[in-house]
Amino acid sequence: MATVLKSHRASRRRKHSTHPLQRLFDYGHRYRKQVWLATTYSILNKFFDLAPPGLIGVAVDVVVKQQDSIIAQLGVRDVFGQFLIISFLTVIIWVLESVFEYAYARLWRNLAQKIQHDLRLDAYKHLQELELAYFEERSTGGLMSVLSDDINQLERFLDVGANDIIQVATTVLIIGGAFFILAPSVAWMALSPMPFILWGSFAYQRLLAPRYADVREKVGFINSRLVNNISGITTIKSFTAEVYEAYRLEVDSEAYRRSNAKAIALSAAFVPLIRMLILVGFTALLLYGGMAAVSGKMSVGTYSVLVFLIQRLLWPLTRLGETFDQYQRAMASTNRIMNLLDTPIAIHTGNMALPVEEVRGEVQFNNVYFAYKDRFPVIKNLSLKIPAGKTIAIVGSTGSGKSTLVKLLLRLYEVQTGSITVDGIDLQSLNLRDLRRCIGLVSQDVFLFHGTVAENIAYGSFDATEQEIITAAKIAEAHEFIINLPEGYETIVGERGQKLSGGQRQRIAIARAVLKNPPILILDEATSAVDNETEAAIQRSLERITVDRTTIAIAHRLSTIRNADCIYVMEHGKLVESGTHEELLEKDRIYSSLWRVQSGLK
Repeated sequence: MATVLKSHRASRRRKHSTHPLQRLFDYGHRYRKQVWLATTYSILNKFFDLAPPGLIGVAVDVVVKQQDSIIAQLGVRDVFGQFLIISFLTVIIWVLESVFEYAYARLWRNLAQKIQHDLRLDAYKHLQELELAYFEERSTGGLMSVLSDDINQLERFLDVGANDIIQVATTVLIIGGAFFILAPSVAWMALSPMPFILWGSFAYQRLLAPRYADVREKVGFINSRLVNNISGITTIKSFTAEVYEAYRLEVDSEAYRRSNAKAIALSAAFVPLIRMLILVGFTALLLYGGMAAVSGKMSVGTYSVLVFLIQRLLWPLTRLGETFDQYQRAMASTNRIMNLLDTPIAIHTGNMALPVEEVRGEVQFNNVYFAYKDRFPVIKNLSLKIPAGKTIAIVGSTGSGKSTLVKLLLRLYEVQTGSITVDGIDLQSLNLRDLRRCIGLVSQDVFLFHGTVAENIAYGSFDATEQEIITAAKIAEAHEFIINLPEGYETIVGERGQKLSGGQRQRIAIARAVLKNPPILILDEATSAVDNETEAAIQRSLERITVDRTTIAIAHRLSTIRNADCIYVMEHGKLVESGTHEELLEKDRIYSSLWRVQSGLK
């Protein structure tokens, strides 16, 4: 096992040390044909874009030499005819340039949209498969910045930056080749700055990379702060912490501004430095090329072409700084996205199917041991058998491990030693979706999605009919308050169900579990945050839905579980007492003490 883990870590290190562009190419292998096609169109567009200066040179040659011009040597000695040929070629070249510009722009932009779409979906799907511990160790805002900001940053680069880099490279190659063909004697002077420009570009790239990685990290901090603050706006207002939170956001935003300023200070110097290097080549061509044209060593037409071409080389290279700026931001984002996609899935599904209609609901914990990362054990060699169709309750002090049992049964975490079985089958052998379909969870912290009441009741039972939804609501004693809402079952509940009371949210959660109709029902502090009247209503609905269903009730309020078939008392990850309500009172130990406190007898 240790060897496998060591090999896996080494594999992840290799992936993370691979250049982000290579990681992006590896991911987008299905789009290679489109990438090559878009690249071809970009090159052809630049080729025809650079052709007009050549035609200008030919036109100058016709004006100066007339019947002795280049075109005249091809058999067309009439000057007007020569200009007609040049005009025709001009039309063809401009049309082709426009066609290929349309073609590359359409391909690159569509490619950017497709990769953005696939990356966001793949990253989100992968995120859903990760264990609960991954989310507990990271901020929601940080994950949001990867799924939103980083993917958008990459899309912006693919939309424009990729084409810019290809066209700059094409420009350098075509103009460099033209110089050596047309005027080899001055070509080396004009192009002498190019090695320094390329070396400087790569040097800047290496210097900018860590700065933009820091910028992306700071974006994650800001997103995390904003998500937390918007989610906790009620707490902020009730504790009059608006000024404090505004200050904390200001600190994060200032850190982001400073991080960006460091990157900008370096990237902004790039264009002026390139311009100075190009000035050397341009001046050399202007001076030595001009003298060669005057002395007759170079034709006036050739000199005109070279002057125009070096101007065409100047502007793309001055934009290289902006392109590299986009590139480095995109590569920093790519690393963050790929690191998420490369995060290994710790909890893998089993191969054994578990049809819901065949589940009896017998649950057994066998010598289960579990500890959260870098913490003391929460469950210690716990064994517990829950007969099918019975209702058992688990009580104990906060932190005793009650809710952890639920997470282990749902395989939100993996047991470290021991095993858990459903109907005698180890959970790790079961198909994960089948396992979770046969378990219904009603927790204290009810999460409702932004949408209608009906949509929230039918969540997880997406093909439920309207009548089935209403029936489930009636069983959960939620129907009466729902029909009194402004839009009844079509009322929007707001984000996290904030438009409803705690008791209303709880009853919708119970209706959701009723509609799912699972053979195993888990009630995790389902009535702890409601008033007595709501608790009584919830208790009545629970008594109906727990009949002939394996039910695990975790509770602080002992009055809600006194009729359970068996009650277990947990302390420090172990079961220390078990029995019916009356049996535990007779034992006069922990449970009896808790009962006396809650019932006011002590």
